[in-house]
Amino acid sequence: MKPAALVPVVLERLREKYPDAKYELNWNTPYQLLVATILAAQCTDERVNRVTAELWKKYDGPQALADADTAELEEDLKPTGFFKQKTKTVQAMSRALLDAHQGEVPPRMEDLVELPGVARKTANVVLNTAFQQASGVIVDTHVARVSQRLGLTKQEKPEAIEADLMKLVPKDDWTFFGPAVVLHGRYTCVAKKPRCAECLLNDVCPKLGVT
Repeated sequence: MKPAALVPVVLERLREKYPDAKYELNWNTPYQLLVATILAAQCTDERVNRVTAELWKKYDGPQALADADTAELEEDLKPTGFFKQKTKTVQAMSRALLDAHQGEVPPRMEDLVELPGVARKTANVVLNTAFQQASGVIVDTHVARVSQRLGLTKQEKPEAIEADLMKLVPKDDWTFFGPAVVLHGRYTCVAKKPRCAECLLNDVCPKLGVT
């Protein structure tokens, strides 16, 4: 099945299984989601949620994180891994947000990607999730893997994968497609030993790269 014909089938079946698909990071404000997404790099959402549950009791927004003692914040973020770099990024992002946007997360891709540590994937998570804005398609490791196995892209770099997906997936479905494919990749189309026998796409997936 060619990609253009496959996408409607994929969307239909994903909607059946994940009708309320959403990103699994916990948040109450766009700023909290932005920080959590930065912390989620090379860390599980479950662990990030545990860390941020305590983090927001201690720091109530960008000013508090920008002014935080660096060593103390490093200790707070330690469970997420790469905590020194993440501390540096979160504080730099918070300061830039205060300087350029009075501490408010801007609802525009152009503004978000100018913040330290924020690339298109992170910006899309915030815009898709917090602002319900079809700014693009979230491409994390799960979306990249599933899209490649389905033959929807041959690209390796996230932005190139996103460009392919934006051509294939109707814009009205972008905010659903990303989170739904993340869930599918996290729980079924896993990196090692994908669960093809129980996959809702087993009969239509070319299983490219699956051994």
